[in-house]
Amino acid sequence: MPVPMDAFDDVRPAAECLDLLTEPVAAAIRGWRGPVPVEELRYVDTDPAIADTERLVEHYGAWLLQQSANCVVVAGKRGGEITLAACLVLSHTRVDVNGVVRRQLGARKASFAPMDTAVGDSGMEYGGITPIGLPAAWPILVDSAVADMPYALIGSGGRRGKLIVPGKALAQLPGATVLDGLGVA
Repeated sequence: MPVPMDAFDDVRPAAECLDLLTEPVAAAIRGWRGPVPVEELRYVDTDPAIADTERLVEHYGAWLLQQSANCVVVAGKRGGEITLAACLVLSHTRVDVNGVVRRQLGARKASFAPMDTAVGDSGMEYGGITPIGLPAAWPILVDSAVADMPYALIGSGGRRGKLIVPGKALAQLPGATVLDGLGVA
């Protein structure tokens, strides 16, 4: 089975590309403390015009869709309190916001966070938000299918470039919870 690295000519350790990453992502990689060595996190430079998954797989190959994961920011509301959380699901699925996410956050209502909130609070660019480097208070919900992947192609914090990260590293991020059924067809 191919892995995301097979789609790109220039795959480098992310720790060698900190200047190409947004500051929150670069800081998280500089301070990496997980059981997966930081050398396992890789960076590929991609054109920002094809950052969206659909355009990326059109360019690099449809098979890459099965190797990609998207990170979306949701807002859970209960009373007057809002909890922002990141949800990481396979790119060919969608986040079960009103079921799994709402229950996990203990919210009465959950919805996708407004773009300006997601971008402003994460310090990342829309279309490139990644679970690596998010604010420490944010829960990170990872679909079990992503956690089980040998490597997942994910955002790099900006529209330019992607990270390739072992699924088990994503499952072990601080604040991460692995959930079955987070991504639905």
